[in-house]
Amino acid sequence: MIRVRRGAAIAATAVIASLVLAACGGSDGGTAEEGAAAEGTAESAPAEESAEAGGAGQPGGTLTILTSAEQFLTLDPQVVYTGEDLAFLGATIQRSLTAYQVAEGDVEGTTLVPDMATDTGTASEGGKVWSFTLRDGITWEDGAPVTCADVAYGTSRQFDIGLAEGGPVYAVTYLDIPTNEDGSSQYLGPVDGTGQDLFDKAVTCSDDNKTITFMLNQPVPDFNYSVTLGFSPVPAGMVTGEEYANKPMSNGPYKIQEYTKGPGGNLTLVRNENWSKDSDPYRLALPDSWVVNFGIEETVGEQRVMQSSGEDAYAMVQSLTTASLPVVFEDAQYESRRIDAFDAYTIYAAINTEKVPDEKVRQAIGVALDREALLLNAGGTFGGDYADGAVKPNIGIDYAPTGLWDDLLGAPVPPNGDPELAKKLLAEAGASDLTITLDYGQSEDNDKAAAIWVESLARAGITVKPNPIERGQYYGVVFDNPNEVMLGGWGADWPNASTVLPPLFVQGWNLSRVNDEAYAEKVKVASQELDRQKQAELWHELSKEAAKKMWIVPTRFGRDQRLAGTNVGPIFSWSAYGSYPYPNMYAVQ
Repeated sequence: MIRVRRGAAIAATAVIASLVLAACGGSDGGTAEEGAAAEGTAESAPAEESAEAGGAGQPGGTLTILTSAEQFLTLDPQVVYTGEDLAFLGATIQRSLTAYQVAEGDVEGTTLVPDMATDTGTASEGGKVWSFTLRDGITWEDGAPVTCADVAYGTSRQFDIGLAEGGPVYAVTYLDIPTNEDGSSQYLGPVDGTGQDLFDKAVTCSDDNKTITFMLNQPVPDFNYSVTLGFSPVPAGMVTGEEYANKPMSNGPYKIQEYTKGPGGNLTLVRNENWSKDSDPYRLALPDSWVVNFGIEETVGEQRVMQSSGEDAYAMVQSLTTASLPVVFEDAQYESRRIDAFDAYTIYAAINTEKVPDEKVRQAIGVALDREALLLNAGGTFGGDYADGAVKPNIGIDYAPTGLWDDLLGAPVPPNGDPELAKKLLAEAGASDLTITLDYGQSEDNDKAAAIWVESLARAGITVKPNPIERGQYYGVVFDNPNEVMLGGWGADWPNASTVLPPLFVQGWNLSRVNDEAYAEKVKVASQELDRQKQAELWHELSKEAAKKMWIVPTRFGRDQRLAGTNVGPIFSWSAYGSYPYPNMYAVQ
């Protein structure tokens, strides 16, 4: 996944979202099987098609992103895990073995294409072994070649818990490395070094240092999707921790010139003179530079882009406040530069099961909540539709209604909540005078959402204490020191619920701190099921079980609205990430 980003760093639009990368399938029901083969070389559109999608542009100029966030959550390629950041950083400074075609449409925009690799991977042994060969001429910003060893080292960093917490964990999940009795890996990452020989057996390089091979602990027919997340190269021996996260080595068309956090700060990217178009047909890399301006008040940023004068004609915002939506979408002057799209994300509140262990208490929180008011606060029809679980309908066959708000809890729950049913559940749990703290990424709309939580749960006798957190630091804070409830969002990493339910409720992005061994075992069985229809049915049951246990309170299936200046192109929603099509964007000259 990928999480949405409105609540995190500079990001996407949905409430605090949480994104995931989000290569979600469309309403026509695409599946992961469409992108990868269990044996042989996976079929895909050539990378050149991705570079041509969205129309021709002119080279030169500077594009600017205006955001109220005060920093990126991280620039570390093993930790980046919000859709907007994955899209932007992947277009500029961080390459991966495979990527998603930059095109309009749910299917076209989530089609897998080669990036650093010459193709989308070769599988053998029934999908338990995958190999990728690097293109010629890929270099770091200092001119050194990017090698198989660099990809292996980058992959190994996923195992360093102190480094990669909160990032994708597909390497940890899938690589054929022994585990301890508690399920933890016997390899502790390159910093500690324990178990390095085990990693080196699971990830090998050819003699010419061009082909990397991954040995997996189970058949994974869509493993070539997972290598878009956390498998990016890092030069061996590079500094670790926050120092590298603030200025990683670039192997893309741009490099970091300046990164200053806080209001008035910025991230400035300039051309990487050691990048070669011949080694990278995927990215158009048309602007001379990119600038992200931090700490811009949301309404101020919107007004600047709406007026689109001077340098702001080359600027864009990644979300719109509720108040501006009618203005932007009822005025024809914005038609060519606005976006309103069904995005990849389910917006929810995670309930910390360590602090709220009783299932009935968690259900009472969900039942009491006024989801209708939250949807209206998010823009009504602009905000999306009511959600009934973590898995979103546009993922394809893995979605089925859970019945959460119909009869799953023993009675229908109206969109504006049912305080009497909530009181009944609390009484059955023996809970009284319940007080919870609500963590959220601070923004104007999220402040209003927090007020809705306070008011609606008060009707059931539950006291809510809002805890606003600076958006750029949000996920770092809630992973380290979570309270009872945290706002968030999630989109599938690719069109399979294996990228939704396992990361949310087993490992990876488990904000709810679920520790349910029986559920985890059923997730493992579903993840290894090769019959795609049977696998979907298993996901349906697991989605329903998670909904009933109320590990999260799903509030809405989101939509995404954003606006760019008059001299920014092309303007469409890239469905892989629910973002702008950053690799193809240009400044009109």
